[in-house]
Amino acid sequence: MNLFPSLEEKYTKESLSARDAQRLAEFIAFGPVVFQVARLMLKFGILDLIRDAQDGLTREDIVKATGLSDYAVKCLLEASLSIGIVLVECETNRFTLSKTGWFLITDPAVRVNIDFNHDVNYEGWFHLEESLRNGKPEGLKHFGDWPTIYEGLSSLPQQVQKSWFGFDHFYSDSSFPDALKIVFDEYHVKSLYDVGGNTGKWALRCVGYSQEADVTVLDLPQQITMMQENVKGQEGSERIHGYGINLLDDSAVFPTREGGLDAIWMSQFLDCFSMDEIVSILRRAKQAMTSQTRIFIMETLWDRQKYEPAAFCLTMTSLYFTALANGNSKMYNTEDMQTCIERAGLTIEKIHDHLGQGHSIVVVKS
Repeated sequence: MNLFPSLEEKYTKESLSARDAQRLAEFIAFGPVVFQVARLMLKFGILDLIRDAQDGLTREDIVKATGLSDYAVKCLLEASLSIGIVLVECETNRFTLSKTGWFLITDPAVRVNIDFNHDVNYEGWFHLEESLRNGKPEGLKHFGDWPTIYEGLSSLPQQVQKSWFGFDHFYSDSSFPDALKIVFDEYHVKSLYDVGGNTGKWALRCVGYSQEADVTVLDLPQQITMMQENVKGQEGSERIHGYGINLLDDSAVFPTREGGLDAIWMSQFLDCFSMDEIVSILRRAKQAMTSQTRIFIMETLWDRQKYEPAAFCLTMTSLYFTALANGNSKMYNTEDMQTCIERAGLTIEKIHDHLGQGHSIVVVKS
């Protein structure tokens, strides 16, 4: 199997000159401060100020507008020049926005990723080496004493929760319109298990899209409590149910549904587990299936991305799972997912690609 069907040119051939490669190596060496400078240029509004000024701004203009010291602005601007997010006109010393700076401001994915990496991951990644050696999320310790981040989600600091859910929902929500059409229009689903349903956003979209949809969210008991509070009083919430289950427990079985079950939905869920754990979950899901049931696995499979920057983001996100989330999962590729599905005794029926922010839906049958 070709692991890089749309990325072969980027990942199989050297594209940099020696000088460019040397610069990239130094860029990596100073990566933490590069990140913080870019984040602060956004937080202090400097990039916005420069963008909105027709002819650019001088350093003095920025000092006056932000209230920062001349020293602080000078350090940030000089670093930003080297990073490549601003440009300067030498005769007038006026700063303007580069293309990279424009993307920092305008690309919503970039802003979501910056918040996620600063609030959730930044301190934890200091313990990446320990996490890789031990197979445990050693970077999670500064938040609390939980085996994985999922047990602690409801107890994380408010800003951390905001950035975590902002990241999670940004990528899944953009794919929901296409996913709803596939699940309800193409497969005519009525009864659905939403496995790892978090706050119930997908469940609410389901009951809002189809008046016949009946959804049971399967998740940790504390997440079910959060979900029930979130959906309470909203239209269709009477057709949303909760079932508390620890899916890491091999003995925890999926509930049976009288009259059979149409669909089992897993959105950005299986990437939260190791391959052996995925096989265990899918085997137990299979026990709740009939010949008519389909499992819909929606994931951002990194080898199926249309554009290389998306693959970059996904392979980097794998290390969040290593250091913060659980210590043993990642953003998988097609080969990994197919291996798990077949080990569970299931078969891929169809794959829908390029939904929303780079999702694929793998449709699985027994």
